Formats: sequence, C-alpha cells, structure tokens
Amino acid sequence: MIVLGISAFYHDSAAALVRDGQIVAAAQEERFTRKKHDAAFPAHALRFCMEEAGITAAQIDRVVFYDKPFLKFERLLETYLFFAPRGFSSFRLALPVWLREKLFLRRLLEKELSAVAPADWASKLLFSEHHLSHAASAFYPSPFDKAAVLTLDGVGEWATSSLAIGDGTDLRIVKEMHFPHSLGLLYSAFTYHLGFKVNSGEYKVMGLAPYGEPRYAAQIREHLIDIKPDGSFRLDMKYFNYAVGLTMTNARFAALFDLPVRKAEDALTQRHMDMAASVQAVTEEVVIRLARSVAKETGLRNLCLAGGVALNCVANGKLQRDGCFDNIWIQPAAGDAGGALGAALMGYHGFLRQERVSCTTMDRMQGSYLGPAYTQAEIERRLAAAGARFDVLGDTELIATCADELAQGRAVGWFQGRMEFGPRALGGRSILGDPRAPSMQSTLNLKVKFRESFRPFAPSVLREDVQEWFDFDGDSPYMLMVSEVSAKRRKALPENAASLFGIDKLKVPRSDIPAVTHVDYSARIQTVYAETNSRYHALLSEFKRRTGCPVLVNTSFNVRGEPIVNTPEDAFRCFMGTGIEALAIGNCYLRKERQDASLQASYENAFELD
Repeated sequence: MIVLGISAFYHDSAAALVRDGQIVAAAQEERFTRKKHDAAFPAHALRFCMEEAGITAAQIDRVVFYDKPFLKFERLLETYLFFAPRGFSSFRLALPVWLREKLFLRRLLEKELSAVAPADWASKLLFSEHHLSHAASAFYPSPFDKAAVLTLDGVGEWATSSLAIGDGTDLRIVKEMHFPHSLGLLYSAFTYHLGFKVNSGEYKVMGLAPYGEPRYAAQIREHLIDIKPDGSFRLDMKYFNYAVGLTMTNARFAALFDLPVRKAEDALTQRHMDMAASVQAVTEEVVIRLARSVAKETGLRNLCLAGGVALNCVANGKLQRDGCFDNIWIQPAAGDAGGALGAALMGYHGFLRQERVSCTTMDRMQGSYLGPAYTQAEIERRLAAAGARFDVLGDTELIATCADELAQGRAVGWFQGRMEFGPRALGGRSILGDPRAPSMQSTLNLKVKFRESFRPFAPSVLREDVQEWFDFDGDSPYMLMVSEVSAKRRKALPENAASLFGIDKLKVPRSDIPAVTHVDYSARIQTVYAETNSRYHALLSEFKRRTGCPVLVNTSFNVRGEPIVNTPEDAFRCFMGTGIEALAIGNCYLRKERQDASLQASYENAFELD
C-alpha cells in the first residue's frame, strides 16, 4: 500500500511518501527550486519521492492533501462578515485567488499531479484536516503506542490549538481552540512588529529573547491575551490587524508598547530585545499550562508536539524539565512542510486503517534523513562539471582530515548522505565549526552565513557524552530541545559583564564551548547517534579523540535567505561564495585555496533576506 502526502499553496510546500507503513521519502519544494518557503505545488519534491521509491504514478494507491480548502474559505467569509466593513481591502485581494484556484483545489491538484505523471488521480485523491495532518505527523512516527498530541500553530482551517489522542492506529481530535485566538499568531505579531518576516523570522525572536528581560510580559497578559489556568486563552483583537488587514499589528499595539514597527535591518535596541523576551515568556507559560492540563485531563504520560509553535525549542526544553509528561516526542518538520508527511500517514493509518510498523529504534523517522542522496560517482561527475578541484579520500582519511580542519578553527561544509526533512540541518547538509573558539560564533554569522550577529548556533554532541557537557540526559536528535551548559563547563564572568548591552553580552566567553553557549548559558542541543548517522558520529568521535571535546558547532548549509543546499552543485556554489574553508561532499574533499578563483562570487546578496 503506497500513500502520497502533499502540502502546498500557503507556505513550505512538501511531498512525502509512505509505503507499507514505512516513510520512504519526504522533501520540501524550496530545496529544489531554491526559493525560500516556496508555496508552489511540490512537483520537484513529488518526482523525487517517486524516484526514491522506484514507482510509477499508477502504483500510488492514495494521494492525501493536508487540509480542507472549503473549511478555510468558510473561515475567510465568516471572518470578513464578523469584522465588516473592516477588512474589505484584504478580502477583495484574497477572493479572486480563492475563486480562481484554492476553492476548486481538487481540480487544481488533479491538473498539477497529471503534469508530473499522468494517472487516474481523481480516484485516488483524499483530504485531511490541517491539525489532523499535524497530529498524524507527530503521533504515527513517534515511539509511543498511546499518547496525547498537542498541535499549536498560526491557524489551519479554523483550529489554532488542538488536542488529539493517539492509540495504536486510531487518532482523533478531542478539543480545539479557533481563529482568531492563536498562540502562533500572537508570536507572529511580535515577529512582525520587531521587523522580521512572518512565517520565517519567528526563530529570530526566540534567539533574540535571551538578550532582553520580560519587562512587557505583564502588559501582554493584561491587554493582549487572557490566559486561563488550564492554558486556554483569548486574544483582545483590538490590538491586532491580521484578521482584517495586511499587517499583523495596528496603531493601538504600537501605542501599548510605545514602539513603532521596526524596519527590517534597522538597529535592534534593548526595548526590542525586551519585547522578544516578553512574548517568549508568555508563550512558555501558555505551552506549559496547556500541557499540564492535558496531562491531568487524559492521564497519559506520553506527549507528541506538532505545529509551528513546536519549533520553539526553548519552550520545549522548559516543558520537558517541568515533568508533567514522562516522555515528549516532537515532529522535526513541525511546520506546514510536515503536514505532507502527516497527510500521508493519516491516509495510510487513519483512512485506510493499516497497522503501524513496529518501532525498533528511538522512533520511526529514520533520523529525519528522508531527502535526496547522491552516489560517489554522481558527486564526482557533478563537481567536475562545475569546475571544482577535489581529492577523493577513503572514509578514515576523510574523517581525520575534516577533524584536523575543525580543530584548527576552520569552517567545514559537510554534505553527506540523505538531506534532512524539516528546517534543521542535522549533519547531512551542515556547516561545522569548533565550539571552543570564542570567535567562531561571529565568524560564522558574519563571514559565512551573512546574517545578524545576535543569532546563536547549535551544538551537535555525541549522545553518550551529552550529560558531561549539558544539564540534559536524554534524546534530542532533531535539535528541538534547549538546555543549559553544564555548570562544570562554565567560566566565571568578568565584573563588567552585567553592565554590557545586548549583543555585547555575546562577546564574553561563558563556557568551554563559547561558540554554542548563548548569553543565558542555553544551547539548542542535537544528540548524534551511530545508528542514524554513522559518518557524522565518526567525525564527532574523531574530533573528541583529538581535542577532548565531543561537540561541534552545527549550522545549516546555506546563507541567510537561501534554502538549505540540496545538490553537490548547490554546496559548491555556497562554498565558493562564502567564508567556508573546506568542503566534504561524499568522499570528495575540497580546499578553498585550490579552487579556480574565477569561480568565486559573493553570495552575500544572492538571496532575498529572510
């Protein structure tokens, strides 16, 4: 039995394929088109999934779309009628698109699918609901036979927060909160007001928060969100514009904080940092209250998380430490891209009632390495055609050489095996560095990634050594948990540290691994396993053998505004346009100084800023 899942037409389009209960392939369209958050029909991702499975269109039993367009259109109409005549301008802009495309989505999907591969798609097509797709993406790949599933995002059809119960192959939503009351949209409103892009820059707000104090949290609770003891809430829509306009916040919101909308790329002030800290604190409060309420109400000890808010790894870390659930599992592609996987799994297990495969490892996601991979022969051919100069090394020599480069403080591009599914680089398409180097954080931000200097980097750590370096003793394979650096690895701060402003705090080394230690001693941990990524595990082990440190800086292989690299050519172009000094693609090893200088081109302004 083969089921294809599709998410498309809003943001982060993707395709995923499940065969006999196994996830065969999943990928985001942006990785192929090189257009960040691409919303187009995922034709390239679909072709990849079929090629990876080695199937034709005729062999696909069902295609499941991740939400229901008629319910979304109902929300659009009812929202306009509720707020009318306000919002007519945005309604007028949205209506033609709905009437032309989205309302008649079945016909559009059949057309797009047929353009990829002719087949009787009409008889195969099913529709899930948005939050049901999210819940399925979290529960079915999890290691749990029974669990509560909490989905928190901006909005699906109507739902903005939902509780589902998963039991074997059964998954049903039992509670929902509805638009316009949304924790995800509250966070996005602050993202917008702080000058970052909605549906893109929310993680920047999370990274900015530790530089500030939650001075505005009381104002948020008093004016913007009414939080009940069980975590349910309502927003005061007088301060928001997303239901009726083309912006997230309005003049009343700006007046409440006495702060206008920040223009992109303007300087960040302490007040901006305090606003970020405040909305982060309120978000954490809501998430923890909701989870405690779910644990008490259901009596279940396992929790799955999905939806865009589940990518808030700071809140996840605090939820885990709260202990209201014994076990927490988070879908690594928690946003809309993961809806494609959820749709496929919902189709296979929920609609077709097929049994789940047994869980022989920590989960059923295969480390989230579900995208394209390239043979050594393909890599060599592609690099040669691109004009690259490289050596082909044996496995042991490649690992030793890259560990040497890292120990000497160089930035190394690491392109190995299958591409990751989801927004995090997990040692498949990564840029690596030495976390012990105090300058590594600023070097990677400014000379390699071309991004804001305040952005923190994540550590990859051998699972067997995680407790020695962090206040964490568990699994975090998908870089979705934040914990603090162990007290024995911290450094005493100078006397003037408390008086430093904002970004200057980051210039003070706080631990033995300063490049991955944020200003509040936190780190977004990825635990690495030989079972799911043997080559990356071997590199970390060799780096540990040489340096005594089982940790590496791991950031995604791209520059600001660019999707993570997909092909060897993508990786070579990024290598030649940035400050990356060495590159390992398969067994091919490249040094920057050996390359043809005429192939170098600045990557700094190659992509629209995110």
